[in-house]
Amino acid sequence: MIASVRGEVLSLTGSHVIIEVGGLGYAVQITPQHALSLRVGQETRVHTALIVREDDQSLFGFATREELEMFDLLRGVSGVGPKSALGVLATLTPDEIAAAVAAEDDAPFRKVSGIGPKTAKLIAVSLAGKILPPAGAPVAASSPAASDTTRSVVTALVGLGWNEKVATQAVDEVVEAATEDGALPVPALLRLALARLGPQQVRS
Repeated sequence: MIASVRGEVLSLTGSHVIIEVGGLGYAVQITPQHALSLRVGQETRVHTALIVREDDQSLFGFATREELEMFDLLRGVSGVGPKSALGVLATLTPDEIAAAVAAEDDAPFRKVSGIGPKTAKLIAVSLAGKILPPAGAPVAASSPAASDTTRSVVTALVGLGWNEKVATQAVDEVVEAATEDGALPVPALLRLALARLGPQQVRS
């Protein structure tokens, strides 16, 4: 695992930087904003995530550990790959992402190139409870916690194309079957509801 790279900037091309470390040049994908802050010949350090696939190994770099941690959280959302996660961070700061998630607002994510409405909704729902909202950020109005959770999951299912009545029934059944009534976090409840609906369920 390559957690960070420190060395001289050899070249900058768009959103790619090559950093020389011990005679080796590491090609790192970064955001356009990050690239603008770098200069050829200067020494820099980037926090990195190494993504290994069958036919590719790619390094993604970030100016701060906070950005790297947000990148890892975004990659954990269904339908969000490393390039899409980098695209989110190229459009939104970690604080803006945290504020959107706290407010259950998927609109900022819909503005990201390559992120559709369904994926934007999944990001807002799946990251709920995983990141703290920035100080002073508006938080979605809440009544009982369980009610907020089920409402968030129903909203996400409707955004994915399910009929609201069908979605509500599935969520209610999952909550009723849970060991701790209503105590499931949003991501877990969403997964269970999708499993209960099943891939063959007719949407209407």
